[in-house]
Amino acid sequence: MTPAAQATPAARTVRTVLGDLAPADLGPTDSHDHLFFRSPLLPGEELDDPLAAAEALHAFAEAGGRTFVQWTPYGLGRGAAHLADLSRTTGVNVLAATGTHQAAHHAPHATPYGTPYEGLAARFVADLTTGLPGAPEGVRAGLIKIASDPGPSTAHARRVRAAAAEAHHATGSPIAVHLEAAGDPHEILDDLREHHGVPSDRIVLGHLTRLTDGALHRSLAAEGVHLALDSPSRAGHPTDLQAFDVIADLVEAGHADRLLLGADTTTRTARRLGGPARLLTDLAPRLARTFGPDLPHRLFTTNPATAFATAWREP
Repeated sequence: MTPAAQATPAARTVRTVLGDLAPADLGPTDSHDHLFFRSPLLPGEELDDPLAAAEALHAFAEAGGRTFVQWTPYGLGRGAAHLADLSRTTGVNVLAATGTHQAAHHAPHATPYGTPYEGLAARFVADLTTGLPGAPEGVRAGLIKIASDPGPSTAHARRVRAAAAEAHHATGSPIAVHLEAAGDPHEILDDLREHHGVPSDRIVLGHLTRLTDGALHRSLAAEGVHLALDSPSRAGHPTDLQAFDVIADLVEAGHADRLLLGADTTTRTARRLGGPARLLTDLAPRLARTFGPDLPHRLFTTNPATAFATAWREP
């Protein structure tokens, strides 16, 4: 075969609710957050108001933000009907998620789809390649969200991981993982990589600040995965206050290229106290003062363009 006849590798793009973008077009990115979120574990704290979501995105855009990655999976009120319009009217690129959270968030059903577990991979693939239920035609997810358990992995978590890996292999989608303080991230990482064959650079581990062992942070970064840290301005979880120290330790250990930052707003209270704009008005200047101006650009712009871009495949 002559060089001219050889297939050209597919270019990597980021799949937003308004279509696929070149990674260079993302700009400053909130890599882990929620415009909409509803869970039986958080009664009265639902994020379900499109006007409030628009205000959060407008404030983020005014602070210089250009891309917002929503980790809300199907079944938790991800606001699929509103995401494209919000992106269009605010000028902020929005990535939506498919996937499944811990079983407790989807109670009383074992899965949010009303189908057997063996149907989950097909549902994830459809969300990524065809469109989100309830959304305008062509509005697709751009990542898969799954979750660890607060302890040893349950059958639910193992089945969801298997479905997420199957969907990854069909589409190329990145997989984002919600971590718990009492969970074992290496177990999840080993299962995805060794058992299911998901490459390290397609995995994003979230909530690293809930795990307080610096050696664990460094060992995970050395595995080549992306680490999504909740910002200390989020004001939503006590351990978020240590995020700056975690960032500093990982930067000094040479792992700056593994880090992503997000506000992870999951409740009305957290939105009132913080929000995505503060990533750029509070955290980015603090990082620049401590480490120089190149680090905020890497963490907010360069790294997300690598983590969320993929050579999408059509099953």
